Parts: sequence; structure tokens; C-alpha cells
Amino acid sequence: MSPYSRRSMLKQLSFSALAMLAPNAIQLAMAQASGALKGHIHHSVCRWTFSHLSLPELCALAKSIGFSAVDLVGPKEWPILKAHKIDSSMCNGAEINLKNGWNDPQYHPTLIKNYLDHIELVAKAGYKNLICFTGNRRGMDNQVGLKNCVDGLKKIMSHAEKHGVILHMEILNSRVDHVDYMADSSDWAFELCKQIDSPNMKMLFDIYHVQINEGDIIRRLRKCAPYIGHYHTGGVPGRGEITENQELNYRAIMQAIYATGFQGYVAQEFSPAGTTPEEKASSLQRAILLCDV
Repeated sequence: MSPYSRRSMLKQLSFSALAMLAPNAIQLAMAQASGALKGHIHHSVCRWTFSHLSLPELCALAKSIGFSAVDLVGPKEWPILKAHKIDSSMCNGAEINLKNGWNDPQYHPTLIKNYLDHIELVAKAGYKNLICFTGNRRGMDNQVGLKNCVDGLKKIMSHAEKHGVILHMEILNSRVDHVDYMADSSDWAFELCKQIDSPNMKMLFDIYHVQINEGDIIRRLRKCAPYIGHYHTGGVPGRGEITENQELNYRAIMQAIYATGFQGYVAQEFSPAGTTPEEKASSLQRAILLCDV
């Protein structure tokens, strides 16, 4: 066989082997080879999912991968983020808890005070995103709970607008992880934002939770796009790593998000694979590269 023929055969074999890989795997391999993030998606990672690391260690990991934001960090740890030049992509700490929230008027006095104070803290720190929750139904009708949330949140919206802080109502699933939680539907959260009618009221579209309760992710995020201020990820089922071994095609989802013109953060909120810090770090890097469309 001539050298030319041998090269041609090897080339054909290489293409054949490449074609056997899933498209996501090919794109991921190309992204790893390039070593740089595209910048179309603003990446973040949720603090609690990497609790085996100190916050300084998590900041260093994020920067080594090529992004600079951490989700769900409260005021006490903001100085650490600032020291590492890492953004607080979603602030927390004003809520009571996930079960007692804005759908119940008995909690409004506490929540209003907490959020008025926290809005000022967020603004003073130079951040802009603040999470909130409906709380559980406890037999309450969805429409009653919606009205209660609208009434309560409207009392702090002018303060949020004045300080440039955006409130984000998180969607959580009520079938597996947060039984009885009220904002378990993208349609419900859409209506909440519509009725409040403020550029400073958005929904936190948690892809993991929406998939469990509703599915139909891409159509739903396109419909809700005007009111989505933030995204969370997670493999379904089990909130595992967002590889091709779970049911969601995150590459396609990220492409759909980018196509809507979304300018906010997409925060990784999955349980990293592996047992060692190095394995878990690789798990995060794979997820970031997979979502970097």
C-alpha cells in the first residue's frame, strides 16, 4: 500500500470513529481543545453544590475554568468574593426559608423588612440579583397564593427599582424535592411577573425543577423569556452531572437560551461526579464546556 493510500485510509477511519461520537461529545472535545470560553453564556456555579471546598477554593476553581461568578452567597461572604474578583450572581439571605414565603400574609411583615434591608445591602455591594420564594401551599388555592405574593412583593418593588436590584422568584418542583411548594409551574411564575409588572421582578427558571414538574423545557423557556432573569441547571433524575447519561439535552437547551437574547447568568446546580476534589473539579469543567455554546 502506498503512503498516500495509507494516509487516506487512516483519515477515513478517523472520520468514521468521530462520526460514532454523539454531537455533544464532539463539540465538547473541540471546546476542551480550544481552552477558551465563548462568552455567549454567562456561567456561574451554586455555592452549596461545592461545599467540600472553602469559598476561596471555589473562587480559584471557577477562575481556573474561565468564569467568575458564584451563586447563592450571603452578605457575610461577599468580601471573599470581592477579594477574588468573583461576582455574586444570585444573592440570598433575605428569605425566611423555602416553606414560609410570600404566599402567606402572616410572613409579610418579616419578609418586607428583610428584603428592604437586603436590597440596600445588595446594591451597596454592587450586585443586582436577589432570590425569593413563595413558600408552601398548606391547602391554599394557587390564585389566592398568587394574589398574596403580588400584594406583598409590590410593597418592596419601588425600593428594588430605586436601587437597581432584581428579585427572582425561584421555580421548585413539588413532585420530588419540595413537596407542596407553590411556585412549581413556569405558567404560575409567568403570571406573577406579569401582574407585578416591573422590570425588577423576574423568575429563576430552574431547568432541573421545571423538567420534573412540567417538562417541555425549550418551549417553556421561549415563552417565559421576557420574565426569566436567571437559570439553574441539574441532571434529571437526581440532580446529577449534566452529561449525556441523563434525560436533558443541555447543549440544545443552552442554544435555545442564547437564541432568546438572554444576558443573565446560567448557574450550575448539580451534584458533581467523583469522590476527590480533583474529580469534582473536572465534573464542573465538563458541565461548563458543555453549556458553552
